[in-house]
Amino acid sequence: MDPTRSIKLRWLHGTLGELTYQVTRLQLSSLAAPKWQPAINAFRCETAVRICVDLAGVDRSLIDLLVEPRRVVVRGTREAPEPTDAEGRAVQMLALEIDYGPFEREVRLPTEIDVDKVRAEQQNGLLWIYLPLKR
Repeated sequence: MDPTRSIKLRWLHGTLGELTYQVTRLQLSSLAAPKWQPAINAFRCETAVRICVDLAGVDRSLIDLLVEPRRVVVRGTREAPEPTDAEGRAVQMLALEIDYGPFEREVRLPTEIDVDKVRAEQQNGLLWIYLPLKR
């Protein structure tokens, strides 16, 4: 056996051991579930601010929208997208890129909006928020 190879493997093993220990410690100390942030597009138009939030797969009943004169907060939860029982039991994960669990996104507004006239609608997985400017 090559002695250099043996040293590298021992060093790698020690490093991974320390990394595993640190990750475990961090996970145990964090009690709150991490929140992810959905992607947005925001536009200041002539008469309103329009915000489009990417919430594919989120049921309307799981979305909480807080609107204040200069701030919008979108909160909610997205369930983990997984195969159904009809498709058979999943035996191997090939990729896991879709965020799920609790989410929150705050948007600070550049101008005051009329909170009483705000509208929101969900279309094709996108939440469109209409925020008329205060006159």
